[in-house]
Amino acid sequence: MKAVIQRVSQAKVEIQQQTVGEIQQGLLVLLGIHEEDTQEDVGYLLRKISQLRIFSDEQGKLNLSIQDIGGAVLNISQFTLYGDTKKGNRPSFVKAARPELAIPLYEAFNQGLRELGIPVATGEFGADMQVSLTNDGPVTIIIDTREK
Repeated sequence: MKAVIQRVSQAKVEIQQQTVGEIQQGLLVLLGIHEEDTQEDVGYLLRKISQLRIFSDEQGKLNLSIQDIGGAVLNISQFTLYGDTKKGNRPSFVKAARPELAIPLYEAFNQGLRELGIPVATGEFGADMQVSLTNDGPVTIIIDTREK
């Protein structure tokens, strides 16, 4: 799994001009699922993201997690994170998981965050979505479970 994590003061996702997910302070997660990903990858990513200390404490140091600040996550499925551009100019997405694998892992990730007490908003898997956000900092982190 590959996650692009952005610390945000607000974020929302719209489908056909209707807001389907929205958060205030927290994390926007763009989540790509690889064809070889498993529940183990979900667990690893849950631990990393829920404990990632990228929010400022009273001294202005990045020392607090999403759980510490009571923030929320907007999680957006993003198969294009596995776009391969080595050959030609059109990305190949053959390494991205097919929906029958990706959807259960995406849903397991969302459920895992909720079980940790983190509110989760989502878009719609496979839909054409418009995502808007205010990146706070800016702070952007990339985690790839293949590099653990």
